[in-house]
Amino acid sequence: MSDLIDDAPDGLNAPEFSVSEISGAIKRVIEGEFGHVRIRGEVGRVSRPRSGHIYLDLKDDRSVISGVVWKGVAARLTTLPEEGMEVVATGRVTTFAGQSKYQMVIEDIKPAGVGALMAMLEKRKALLEAEGLFAADRKKKLPYLPEIIGVVTSPSGAVIRDILHRLRDRFPRKVLIWPVAVQGASCAPEVARAIHGFNAMTPGGALPRPDLLIVARGGGSIEDLWGFNEEIVARAAAASDIPLISAVGHETDTTLIDHVADRRAPTPTAAAEMAVPVRLELLAWLEGQGGRLAQALTGGLSQRSQRLRDLARALPRAETLVEGPRQRLDTWGDRLPVALERGVARRRVMLSDRSGALQPSSLRRMLANDRQRLDHLSARLAPALDRAVTRKAERLAGLRLSTRAVEKDIDVQKERLERVFSRFAETGSRQISDLRKRLEATDRLRETLGYRATLARGYAVVRGDAGVVTTKAAAEETTGLEIEFADGRLKLGAGKAARSKPARKPPEQGSLF
Repeated sequence: MSDLIDDAPDGLNAPEFSVSEISGAIKRVIEGEFGHVRIRGEVGRVSRPRSGHIYLDLKDDRSVISGVVWKGVAARLTTLPEEGMEVVATGRVTTFAGQSKYQMVIEDIKPAGVGALMAMLEKRKALLEAEGLFAADRKKKLPYLPEIIGVVTSPSGAVIRDILHRLRDRFPRKVLIWPVAVQGASCAPEVARAIHGFNAMTPGGALPRPDLLIVARGGGSIEDLWGFNEEIVARAAAASDIPLISAVGHETDTTLIDHVADRRAPTPTAAAEMAVPVRLELLAWLEGQGGRLAQALTGGLSQRSQRLRDLARALPRAETLVEGPRQRLDTWGDRLPVALERGVARRRVMLSDRSGALQPSSLRRMLANDRQRLDHLSARLAPALDRAVTRKAERLAGLRLSTRAVEKDIDVQKERLERVFSRFAETGSRQISDLRKRLEATDRLRETLGYRATLARGYAVVRGDAGVVTTKAAAEETTGLEIEFADGRLKLGAGKAARSKPARKPPEQGSLF
């Protein structure tokens, strides 16, 4: 009997598993053994697909383990993982049957101490500085006295009270507060949205855009201030068209927004002091400037008055200035009569000399000489004219005149004139035809709209003693009626009915029936 039954080979009595069964068994073992673990390592590859999940690798110098952060957990993380960051990840180890590998489902991930955070901060700082966001030439100048100040901070902390109190003490201004979370996962996106929101406001609108922004938060640890080290906040501050003051933490705290802001304040109170001047100091300065101006004006007037008096003392008296001219006037007045008499006598002698030369005999000699000279010239004029006419005739005979050019030009002008006449004739014919058609159409319209066309359709016009009859009462009062039809008129009441030809004059106001 033992010969008939063979013994089973070693191992053939082990149970059989399907691939899914063995994968599920391995998963239960791993999840049961490593249900909740904390792993420290360096972040390697980081992938952020459009689904919102985060896939990454945790590694040390010898091994690598894959990790996944689901979308809901990623939204709650205070610090997003970056490649090269030293972190401590908390979660559970499980398997992924689709690729036969194990992985860690991360529930929380934090930098491994302050050193890791500082290393990540330095990496971001170097990146932004390389882009030129820290350059001094891109920073905007703060307005001297802003009309409206926008504050991005927590509405319930002591920071906003300190800022408002300081502004009230120095120079009261209008303040717009954009409430945000100043720590935690929602800090960075809320601060960035607040900066963009203030910049999106319309200047002079119902809610006017601020002239200056203050981003403020009180002191705290580096983890508390980490929201202001996020790249999204730094880029929003750098892109702001409104000048921005960063007042995050205490004087020893430095964040990324401090480097990109147009001005950094050590404390929120100091930010308020940078924003506005002291009103009393301005008033005192204005009063001092007014006093100096009044003093300068008074001193200037005094100096000019003294100089005027000095110049007045140096000038001679008016009597002294007119003494010499007055004396010269008297001297010339005494000499004037004698000079006039001498001038008259001299001119009388000259007149006598000239009149002696104007004798009748002298005039007759002058006329005879002029007549003789004129006769001589007139005798020479006739031969000169003859010679000139002869010369001109010879020159004219030497010229050969041709009429071909003139005839050619006349032919060209004649052709142009004929073309113009032809166009005028065509245009006139078209216009006459158009006018004739319009006249015929108007005449047809007149015939259509005239009252005779209505009479042809069976209507009539009734006239009485006083003209056209339009009512029954008017017809009863008249002594006789005249009815106009299309083919003539009929008189009733006054005598024998008479027929007449259709009247050419239309009724003034007709009654058609």
